[in-house]
Amino acid sequence: MGRKAEVCGAVTGGILVLGMRHGRGSKDDRSAMVFTYSKTRELMDEFTKKHGTYICHKLLNGCELTTEEGQKYFKENDLLKKICTPCVRSVAEILENIT
Repeated sequence: MGRKAEVCGAVTGGILVLGMRHGRGSKDDRSAMVFTYSKTRELMDEFTKKHGTYICHKLLNGCELTTEEGQKYFKENDLLKKICTPCVRSVAEILENIT
């Protein structure tokens, strides 16, 4: 997100899906919030089991996306296809299994 290389954008998207599906919305339903938090941790834990981390910078082996050199490296080494696309696929698969 914003090339900050913190939490993987695919994981963040998955968390948004969980919030939209299970979150409490405008209701003061604490049980929905607790359930959503639990599913969020499950998503992050399963993703980490598969990829070793949910931190983008680590997933990209230290590629520095905030620099021109890092962006060039990202493109030249096709990290979108090699790393990011499989991460998105993993999140979709995990969501299918936990929701």
